[in-house]
Amino acid sequence: MTGIVLFAHGSTVQSANDGVRAVAEELARRTGRIVETAFLECAPPTLADAVGKLSDSEVRRIVIVPYFLTMGIHLKRDLPRIAGELRNIYEGVSIEIGDPLDGHPGLIDILVDRSKEALGRCSPD
Repeated sequence: MTGIVLFAHGSTVQSANDGVRAVAEELARRTGRIVETAFLECAPPTLADAVGKLSDSEVRRIVIVPYFLTMGIHLKRDLPRIAGELRNIYEGVSIEIGDPLDGHPGLIDILVDRSKEALGRCSPD
């Protein structure tokens, strides 16, 4: 069985973390997979907590989907380090890391939509 961890930075603003949790719920609904949320900092659960929970539920393959826009220091350095540590702990579980949002063709469509929304609220040039 394959599970997904939606991995975000985390925030001291609770509504921001709740927004990530809502995305994870929708991801689970659309994929039919078990999806856990994890945060790098500022909010629980941690990535270790999420991986532990999935492995306890008989998941043997975990895909970490970064909910980050670009390949910054957290995705280049921190996430691979943490995932490596977790691979050593959960030897019978395959842990893979997906790509950040940057570069996905749907992102431009989202930016176009957001631009149109903002332009609709602004006074004409």
